[in-house]
Amino acid sequence: MTQQNVVVCNTKSSGDLSVFPAASAAQKPPVGGGYISISRRPRRVLKNLEINGDNRINALVESMRASSPTHLKSTPSLTEEHSSWILRYPSALDMFDEIMNGSKGKQIVMFLDYDGTLSPIVEDPDRAFMSNSMRKTVRKLARYFPTAIVTGRCKDKVYNFVRLAELYYAGSHGMDIKGPTRTSKYNRDSNAEGVLFQPASEFLPMIDEVYQQLMDKTKSTPGAKVENNKFCVSVHFRCVDEKKWTELLHQVQSVLKEYPKLRLTQGRKVIEIRPTIKWDKGKALEFLLESLGFANCNDVFPIYIGDDRTDEDAFKKLRDRGQGLGVLVSKFPKDTSASYSLQEPNEVMEFLQRLVEWRKVSMRAR
Repeated sequence: MTQQNVVVCNTKSSGDLSVFPAASAAQKPPVGGGYISISRRPRRVLKNLEINGDNRINALVESMRASSPTHLKSTPSLTEEHSSWILRYPSALDMFDEIMNGSKGKQIVMFLDYDGTLSPIVEDPDRAFMSNSMRKTVRKLARYFPTAIVTGRCKDKVYNFVRLAELYYAGSHGMDIKGPTRTSKYNRDSNAEGVLFQPASEFLPMIDEVYQQLMDKTKSTPGAKVENNKFCVSVHFRCVDEKKWTELLHQVQSVLKEYPKLRLTQGRKVIEIRPTIKWDKGKALEFLLESLGFANCNDVFPIYIGDDRTDEDAFKKLRDRGQGLGVLVSKFPKDTSASYSLQEPNEVMEFLQRLVEWRKVSMRAR
C-alpha cells in the first residue's frame, strides 16, 4: 500500500463555494441537457463573511434559506419553473437509452455521493442508513463497473454505512481516499487497490482543535450538531430553528477567524470548515480515474451522481474533460453543471438497477 501526502496550501483562498461560469453552446455535451451558470452569490457571501465578519452574516443566512427546499411551496410559477428545468436537465431514467448510446465502446466508471443520493436526508446524520435494497444494488453495480463513493463524510463513517469492501471510498470531500480491500478486475493499475491519498494530512491537529471548540461554542444552540469528518468539520443546522441560524453563524465565525488556513463552505443544511487547499470532489474524481488507469484515456465514461453543492466540482470536472456526465439528485430546480436529473434516492436505485441489467444484456449479446 502506498501513501501519498501532498499539501498545496492557498492561504489567499476566498474559502467559498465552487461556482462556475455559464458554458458556451460549444461546451454542451452531445446528449442531455445544457449547462447554466451556478449562482455567484454564495461565492460573494462566503468571501465577504470572512473579510467583513458580522456585516455579511445576514447575507449568508439568506443563502442558507434559499438552499433549503423546505421553504419552497407549490405555486403555479414554481410548477412552471420546474417544467422548464426538467426540459433543461431531463430525467436520467427517461433518457437512459440515450445515455447508454453515449457510453458505447467505453468503460463506465461510477461515482456516487452518499447522503441524499444513496440514502435519504434525515434529521440525525448518524442515522443516515442506506436500505438493504440499495446496498444490494450497489454491490451488483460494483461487479460490472468500477464504483466509488465520494462524500463529505468521514471515510470510515460512510464505510460503516455502506459496508461494501469492493468499492473505492473518498471521504472528507475527497481528502481521504482508500481503494477497495477486495480485488477488482477493472483496475488497469495493479497498485490501485492499495491507493491511500490524504492531501490534507497536516491539517488533522487543526481540524481536531476546531471540532472541540465548535462543540463547546454551539452547545447553546438547540438542534445544532457538530460532526468531525476527519479532514473537515460539519455543522448541521437541519434541526436548528431558523431564528437561531444567525446566532449559529456567529458562533462558527468566532472560531473560524482564528484559523486563516481553514475556509467555510455551505452544503445541504450544513456548514463546513475545510482546509484551504486546492482539492475537492472534482479533484478526487480525477485522482481516482488516474488510479484506475484511465488518466489519459478516451475510452472511459465516468458517471457522477450527487445531490449537493459540493458535487458541482465533480460535474464541472466532467464537463471540462468532455467525458461522461453528471446527474443531479433533486426534486427542486437548482442551478447545476450536471446534464441530467433524478428526484430522490429511489430513482437513483432504479437507474443503477437498469444500468446493471443493461450491462448483463450487453455481455450476453457478445
